[in-house]
Amino acid sequence: MAEKGGSRQWSGRTDGLPWMIRSLVFIMKVVDRRVIYCIMALVVPFYMLFGHKGYIAIYHFYRLRFGYGPVKSFFKVYRTHFTFGKVIVDRYAAYAGKEFRYNLVGNENYLALSQGESGFIQLSSHIGNFEMAGYGLTSTDKRMYGLYYGGESQVMIDFRRRILERHNIGLIPVDGTMSHLFEMNAVLDRGEIITMTGDRVFGSGKNVMVDFLGKETEFPLGPFAMAVQKGVPVLAIFVMKESAGDYTVYIEPVESDPSLKPRERMSAMAVRFASLLEDMVRKYPDQWFNFYDFWKDDTVS
Repeated sequence: MAEKGGSRQWSGRTDGLPWMIRSLVFIMKVVDRRVIYCIMALVVPFYMLFGHKGYIAIYHFYRLRFGYGPVKSFFKVYRTHFTFGKVIVDRYAAYAGKEFRYNLVGNENYLALSQGESGFIQLSSHIGNFEMAGYGLTSTDKRMYGLYYGGESQVMIDFRRRILERHNIGLIPVDGTMSHLFEMNAVLDRGEIITMTGDRVFGSGKNVMVDFLGKETEFPLGPFAMAVQKGVPVLAIFVMKESAGDYTVYIEPVESDPSLKPRERMSAMAVRFASLLEDMVRKYPDQWFNFYDFWKDDTVS
C-alpha cells in the first residue's frame, strides 16, 4: 500500500518488484511461515523508522482513540506493524498453496444470500486480512467479483487471479474510467456478488460524516448508494487473524429502515457499517491497518 503525500488518498498498489514477489512465493512453498514471522519481528523496527508517517498515524490512533500513554502506544504500534507483516506473509503463503483454517461467525447470513436469487454487496475494510475471505468464504451458487486497482503490480494480479479463480471469484479493474461501474451493475443484475471497500474515500464527493471511535470522519457513500439504487442487501465481512494458521470470519448484515428516503437509507447504512467496524476495531485494535490520518488533523496535544 502506498499513501500519497500523507493525505487521505491511497494508490491501491502493493509495493514490490516482480522478481521479489515471485521469490517470496517460492520461499513460502519451502519455509514454514512461522520462521518468516520471526524474521519479520526483527525487520519491523526498521520499517517503523523509515515508514514514519504510518508510524505516527498508528501512534495517534492509540493515543487519541484508546487513550493509551506514550510508552504503551509505542509498543502497540510495534505490535500493529508486526501483525500487519504476518498478514502479508499469510497472503503469500496462500499464493504458495498453503492451507488455513477458518471459523465462520454468522455464516447463516452469507448462506441465506448466496443461495437466494438477488445479487448482493460484500463490504471489506482495512482491518484484519480480508483477502483471505476469498480462500475461506466461497459460494458455489453465485460467482463473486472483487475490485482491484489498475496500478497494481501485474505479478500480484496474476497470483490473485489464479488462486481466486479456483474459488469462483473474478476481478474487476478500477483504472480511472467509469467502466467498472457498468461491470458492477451487470454483476448485480445477474444476481451475483460484488466485493468493495467500505472504509476508504478515494476522492469521490459521495461521502458522509460518521462518528467513529469518538470523532467524526468521512466514510464513502458509494457502496450504500449502489445497494439502495439496485435494491440489493449488504454484508460486512471481517477476516481476523487469531494464530499462525487460524482466522475468524465475522459476517454481519448492514441494514436500514426501508421506509426511509433513499439518501437517508444510504447514510443510515454507512452509520451501521461504521458501528460494526468500530466494534471490530475495539476487539482487534492491533489489526487496524489504515496507516494514514484516518481522522483529519488527528494530532496529540
